[in-house]
Amino acid sequence: MKADLVFINGEVVTVDHRNRVVEGVAIKDNRIIAVGSNTEVQQFSSTDTVIIDLGGKSLLPGFIDAHLHLTIYGTNLLGVSCIEPHIQSLEDIFIDLRKKVQQTPKGQWVRAWGFNELKLKENRYPTKEELDEISTDHPIVIIRTCNHSSIANRKALEIANITQNSSNPEGGILERNQDGSLTGKLIENAHMNFFEYASYNQEELRAGMKLASEKFIEAGLTSIHDAGAYGEGSETLRIMQQAINSNEIQVRVYAIVGSLTNSHEFVHKMLEAGPITGLGDDRFRIGPAKVFADGSSVGPTIATREPYSHTSNDYGIIYYNQDELNRILGDAHKKGFQITAHAQGDRAVEMLLDCIEKALIEHPRENHRHRIEHGGIAPLDLQKRIKDLGVVIVPNPVFMYVNGDKYREYYGDRVDVMYPARDYIDQGIIAAFGSDAPITFLNPLLGIHAAVNRKSLTGQSVGANQCIGILEAIRAYTWNGAYASFEENSKGSIEVGKLADFVVLNDSILKVDKEKIKDVKVELTMVDGKVLYDSKNLMKRFEKMRTLNL
Repeated sequence: MKADLVFINGEVVTVDHRNRVVEGVAIKDNRIIAVGSNTEVQQFSSTDTVIIDLGGKSLLPGFIDAHLHLTIYGTNLLGVSCIEPHIQSLEDIFIDLRKKVQQTPKGQWVRAWGFNELKLKENRYPTKEELDEISTDHPIVIIRTCNHSSIANRKALEIANITQNSSNPEGGILERNQDGSLTGKLIENAHMNFFEYASYNQEELRAGMKLASEKFIEAGLTSIHDAGAYGEGSETLRIMQQAINSNEIQVRVYAIVGSLTNSHEFVHKMLEAGPITGLGDDRFRIGPAKVFADGSSVGPTIATREPYSHTSNDYGIIYYNQDELNRILGDAHKKGFQITAHAQGDRAVEMLLDCIEKALIEHPRENHRHRIEHGGIAPLDLQKRIKDLGVVIVPNPVFMYVNGDKYREYYGDRVDVMYPARDYIDQGIIAAFGSDAPITFLNPLLGIHAAVNRKSLTGQSVGANQCIGILEAIRAYTWNGAYASFEENSKGSIEVGKLADFVVLNDSILKVDKEKIKDVKVELTMVDGKVLYDSKNLMKRFEKMRTLNL
């Protein structure tokens, strides 16, 4: 068998069971046919083979992000970004919103995303009245970076049927002024339910998905676990499948059955419909059933066993009581689903583990690989249960980089067991890393950097006892992600017979100063044996050289 493409002279990080680092890899069609030394892989070349000299650069398995929000990430790109460098104050946001209003027909939504009051000069949310000054003809909403709260103008509240007489939804808050009037701020389930009215149309969803896929490929992602969006989940899945079939989405998708709006209703609907985890193919596959157990780690609204460190009486928000959680996810387990939940605080993690344990006692199943999304605070007693129950956890190391300073304020010494990657590895727990984008930065190399260094944006150490090695972090962003979706036999490492999903970096990730991992860039991304991103035109350059030699 002769190869279509051979990479040589590289730092090929295989992530196989021996963690081998070799020189080259050979590809035929969409599969790996040889891995090893330059001599070993070049035996598979012919006059028709394209040979790429990596010059010592790293070639890794394609990154697998085990938790992000494809649709939300993409549709955000259609709105006003609050994370741009020029955004330093509320007025900066208002200027961009006014520009968007001028471009938007009356009555249509104007949305902003990535808002973080802690990074603005005023250190506060805008008021409903300030948004009304921008427009009363357009519904306007600004979504906080955590995606667990937002602020809306009067027009938007009217469309969502939110009035002075509205009550707080279960698990949510309609914030009010001292006189009882609405501030326009929507927290947790109030925010989630609001997006039944502020949702995007089909054309916008599809356009956003295509934009998101392009960004993912540029970042070196070849597979993602989509953690859901706002609105009716089955409609989003249908549009996603159409976009995949037409190659508008080019990353592989493991679609978590969950919605940010009434997630239990979507789970129930899928249970009634019949498909279960694993249905699909290498490009699109149904994932676990998911609900929300608690809130945002930086809100902060996560459910904790002890009060927050900066306040004596706040334990966060719980979405479901134990019986409700047991029933919703227990039914999904019984039907054959992998199950999971957004569980950030230790109280929420404990509730989810109680649910999983009960489900397995009543309906035993080997190799279930039930999951915990995030698992923000996971002390040793919960780690032991995670290990004993065979649960896969999906932590977000980049959160420590972005939010570390606030975590120290909100949770004190508990930062030592937040997203505790070192403990997971030492205890033999499979932890698959996810970015939770667009909640924070997409870049998997930044996630690896954060896991290795455990320092915040300001350089503060945040739980340094949980630092891990570079190879360990790479595995968490590759093979572990494949394991979390039952796909470790087809991807996640560079081994003969596996899918040709690769990423080439602009440097040696194993030799670069660990403090500079975040500065390493992706040069090439390959999915299914096809180069989809090539920032340095490696393929074109070598194709040209080969033609000249002929």
